[in-house]
Amino acid sequence: MTSNYYIIDAHEDLAWNMLTFGRDYSRPAAETRRLEQDSEAPAHNGDTLLGWADYQAGQVAFVFSTLFASPRRGAPGGWDSQVYADFEQAHRIYWNQVEQYHRFTDQHPDQFRLVQRQADLKEVLSYWQTPLPPEKDPVEKKMDRPVGLVILMEGAEGVRTPGELEEWWDAGVRIIGPAWLGTRFCGGTREPGPMTSEGWALLEAMQDIGFTLDISHMDEKAALQALDGYSGRVIASHANAQALLKRIENNRHLSNQVIEKLVARQGVMGIVPHNPFLQVGWKVSDGKKSVLLESVAAQIDYVCQLAGDARHVGLGSDFDGGFGYSATPAEINTVADLQKLAPLLQQKGYTEPDIAAIFGQNWLALLEQTLP
Repeated sequence: MTSNYYIIDAHEDLAWNMLTFGRDYSRPAAETRRLEQDSEAPAHNGDTLLGWADYQAGQVAFVFSTLFASPRRGAPGGWDSQVYADFEQAHRIYWNQVEQYHRFTDQHPDQFRLVQRQADLKEVLSYWQTPLPPEKDPVEKKMDRPVGLVILMEGAEGVRTPGELEEWWDAGVRIIGPAWLGTRFCGGTREPGPMTSEGWALLEAMQDIGFTLDISHMDEKAALQALDGYSGRVIASHANAQALLKRIENNRHLSNQVIEKLVARQGVMGIVPHNPFLQVGWKVSDGKKSVLLESVAAQIDYVCQLAGDARHVGLGSDFDGGFGYSATPAEINTVADLQKLAPLLQQKGYTEPDIAAIFGQNWLALLEQTLP
């Protein structure tokens, strides 16, 4: 199943899952599914798609691992422990998630490494660029392929004032998305609105330090303003093209205008293999087999055609981010199956360098240009 392409996945809610459900991503996904059979985790978040063995099988070299918490008004239920009522609570929850990544990588250094600097990036990359001897099984030889974690803050309500951004930077946060729902910084998913004065102050401090801005979940008006006004690097870690989702009734996806402006700013957009983001109106009762991985390839191709090249699109799975196995395309069992996109893209005429760019090189170039 694997190819010569390593993958960089630009969005996974690992800390939220570890702290909410006790998921241990050093285990294979199959083992976590077995252990969770009699728990509430699958009912609330689906069967996991992630685990170290699955990263190995799918050659997932790096993950943008998020800090995420929901405001109480958007909480999915009383079972979610990562919910805040005010900014002080958000700050504590987000900071605990940062500490969770440090604990986790300290406990599993052969499997996971925090990537905060160029040196970290090069070290992890060296493992994935060196072919394994044929007799070695990377799943059994845990020293072979550590997965690099780049910390991304999704929703910036944990930042109480712009002045504390230095602390978040020093703790390893490298990418910030101001919105999930609407925030005091800007409009967001299901809660439209422009940038606010607090939002502009946040962006000014972010660009002074060197953070990458993630426009995912920002309302279109706010995203367009930020793309015009933010001088640092910009991405959309996990978003799909609105044009392929006719009659969609929310502001979660990106219009052509936003995509074109993101491309003009040399940004990268991560496509999400989540069935409701691929087929309008999809419900779990419709069945997993009703959506095929071809829909993901179509999203990738659409962005490439709009951009005129394959240099502005990647993967941002959002796996385990409120959905699991049953809400992904038919061919997906775990994150390893993202490799199945390669032949679909080849059929559309994409070359090996194009596919390498889409799978990982585009995100890698961004990290090489933005990490200290």
